[in-house]
Amino acid sequence: MDLDWLRANPRQLGMFLEHQRIRVTPVPGGDICVAERLTLDDGSELFAKRLPGTPPAGFFAAEAAGLRWLAVPGGPRVPEVVAVDSSAIALEWIGHGEPSSAAAEEFGRRLAVLHRAPCPDFGADWPGYIGTEPLDNTLTSGDTAWIEWYRLRRIEPYLRKSRDEDALTAADVAAVEKTLNSIDPPGAGPARIHGDLHPGNLFWGRDEVWLVDPAAHGGHRETDLATLRLFAGTPHLDRIIAAYQEIHPLAPGWEERIGVHQLHLALVHTAMFGSMYADLVRALASARSGESLGGR
Repeated sequence: MDLDWLRANPRQLGMFLEHQRIRVTPVPGGDICVAERLTLDDGSELFAKRLPGTPPAGFFAAEAAGLRWLAVPGGPRVPEVVAVDSSAIALEWIGHGEPSSAAAEEFGRRLAVLHRAPCPDFGADWPGYIGTEPLDNTLTSGDTAWIEWYRLRRIEPYLRKSRDEDALTAADVAAVEKTLNSIDPPGAGPARIHGDLHPGNLFWGRDEVWLVDPAAHGGHRETDLATLRLFAGTPHLDRIIAAYQEIHPLAPGWEERIGVHQLHLALVHTAMFGSMYADLVRALASARSGESLGGR
């Protein structure tokens, strides 16, 4: 079974993985999916992901849609979606490299290009996921105030689940709500964003940086930049930001809003993994500066 056959039959990926005798090498793939390196009969190599058990409906389709949507001319490198079905996704294989300031600067410029690409609405036209949690991508007019959309679609579902499952206390919930009520961000229309851009979802290739594992949607461009600071931070982040600013300068006060933008991912973590991430939520809810917070 070779790459040409798989390209011609992308919806047969699950059958291909289940029944064909191919070389499969396990690779690190994060906390959620089983990740594998596939070597096909023609020598081609692919990166494949599967979810133990039965994946939620549209789980891998959402990732494929997001990757394709983020692949704008001049934007960050995004792996090609070779095949996807309800059980798995197969992407082009990317050779691993080391972080460098040159690659960081190029990525910063390319991220700015992505954020300037056409995006009329908040949300997306496919049902989304972040981790295994549903992501409400209901399309919402770009004339809507971002903070109201963010509160409704990106904060409340995970805040409510975290409270109901005792990952957060009533005082934690009140602190998050107080923080959202106190922020007054400048008007900003939606931008195409990765949506889950913590440092683990940047892949440092041999010469450039790639976007992987998106929860892509129309959101606020500051969100991608803010979440790069989470979990010990991204290598050469200062160079990424400086290069980004050359192409698409950020609005004054953006550093003071970092904690608000990080709250979404923090609450996703309390919703998925419980109270072990409660301290991160508390720190962000009380933050008054652009400090890098959190850790794994």
